[in-house]
Amino acid sequence: MITRQELIKKYIEFFKHKGHKHIPSASLIPENDPTVLFTTAGMHPLVPFLLGQSHPLGKRLVSVQKCIRTGDIEEVGDKVHHTFFEMLGNWSLGDYFKEDAIKFSFEFLTKELKIPLEKLAVTCFVGDKNAGKDIESSKIWKSLGIKDERIAFLPKEKNWWGPAGLTGPCGPDTEMFYWKSKTKKVPKVFNPEDENWVEIWNDVFMQYNKNKSGKYEPLKQKNVDTGMGVERTLTILNELEDNYQSSIFKPIISEIEKISKKKYKSSDSDDDKSMRIVADHIRTATFILGEEKHLTPSNTDQGYVLRRLIRRAIRFGRQLGIKENFTSQISKIIVHEYTDYPELARNHKSITSALDEEELRFLETLEKGLKKFNQFVEEFKKIIPGKEAFLLFQSYGFPIEMTQELADEKGIEVDLEEYNEEFKKHQDLSRTMSAGRFKSGLADDSEATKKLHTATHLLNEALRQVLKDNNIKQRGSNITPERLRFDFNFSRKLTDDELKKVEQWVNDKIKKSLPVTREEIPLTQAMASGAQSEFGSKYPELVSVYTIGNPKSFISKEICTGPHVSNTSEIGNFRIIKEESSAAGIRRIKAVISN
Repeated sequence: MITRQELIKKYIEFFKHKGHKHIPSASLIPENDPTVLFTTAGMHPLVPFLLGQSHPLGKRLVSVQKCIRTGDIEEVGDKVHHTFFEMLGNWSLGDYFKEDAIKFSFEFLTKELKIPLEKLAVTCFVGDKNAGKDIESSKIWKSLGIKDERIAFLPKEKNWWGPAGLTGPCGPDTEMFYWKSKTKKVPKVFNPEDENWVEIWNDVFMQYNKNKSGKYEPLKQKNVDTGMGVERTLTILNELEDNYQSSIFKPIISEIEKISKKKYKSSDSDDDKSMRIVADHIRTATFILGEEKHLTPSNTDQGYVLRRLIRRAIRFGRQLGIKENFTSQISKIIVHEYTDYPELARNHKSITSALDEEELRFLETLEKGLKKFNQFVEEFKKIIPGKEAFLLFQSYGFPIEMTQELADEKGIEVDLEEYNEEFKKHQDLSRTMSAGRFKSGLADDSEATKKLHTATHLLNEALRQVLKDNNIKQRGSNITPERLRFDFNFSRKLTDDELKKVEQWVNDKIKKSLPVTREEIPLTQAMASGAQSEFGSKYPELVSVYTIGNPKSFISKEICTGPHVSNTSEIGNFRIIKEESSAAGIRRIKAVISN
């Protein structure tokens, strides 16, 4: 039986032998990309380099990236869906293209993983008015031994990636499928609709740019972006049909069995569904809480998703008959299993504390809330008014999605439109943001964003100078074209005078028209030179460093991927609009710029 660690090692080593440089997993909380709440794919941290910026480690990269997707959270509970997963990926940034990418994929599947050729099938893009049929990919597959009847041509909704927004890089992809059934013979002809064919790998060929007028233009830098899910691949390699029976989930499921005194049977029963939900959601919550940015459950942004996951796990834990607090107990198993993510062990106390606190808070109102919900069912019969659904949220801590799930189980509906009206009165947070269902997109690189991005570097240094504390470090940032948000470690609220001095310090450096330069140097050299880094972030062996001012007597020097202006005079007037607490020991500043 192949383990998770063995699969990851095989993949990384294989591509290192093919000239790829190994890059560490980026944070689950994406930097400066307001379009998503979480890192959703391996390509997410590489956006600037896919758009043409040179990567310090070159044109061939490989990684295993931790990811979160919550768009189909209601599907979790079956045998294959997860909110947190690890994505194996290899990239070519304007280097090799279709032939090498497909040959690498085929070699890894058949030689390294020893998957029989007769159990493989592929799909390619069928073509449309904007881009031709991907005959090139099909020819490459045929040259490797994949027969015509095992190649299916599918339309854009199946075999095309992007653009992430309205414009940007995009292109056809080719997907690899594995026949999972142990009882049914592999059919001669590939039918992608047959559930026994499971997709295990996807090679995306970014060869077009969709412009504002909707036309697809060939890209100057053609990229390859691939993705292979660790959980799914591990299940396949071990000839299992349930991801939750793999070595990844076995220790977690065993702990749930021990706590609930029930046996997992890999069935479609309510108990097994509940066990899968608890295992998935507590694993995801553990990884979110393990981030160095110290997120906590809340009613906004990532904190809302975190709260929803924990509370959903608690509800299904209660359905398993678990009476005592259990979330932190399961989390300890997860921390123990994922030793290759040291941030989990480093933050295990805060993970445990946050889970215990959230569980205690929710349990105080869960039973009362369920009684109130059942009263609404009896009273309203067919549809629960939005005002009552909002009461369940405000008074009993029921995320609207939980109320909808409970209603579905009873065969009734919730007036979501009225709920949203009530919710907007309470706070400015849309349903889409709450659910974390942002459309995955490329980070904005407009001129406004570049100015704000450079301003955060000045703000970072200004805080250290004004507060006379060299231990201050960035704990996270988020930039939109309208404003910057910057988190940093500090024990107290800043005074009005301190904020004014910080603002003046930044504006003084802007007025001095200081040059902003970029260089690529080894990480050890960057750290030795005094370059600042984000606390807890993992960096490759070669990094980009942005310096503001004279290289020998610089104002600011930071490890960063960019993008930035070339001179501080381009920024404009800097103004702090808010300073507040973000988490225990973490402060947050929001600022804007104007001409």
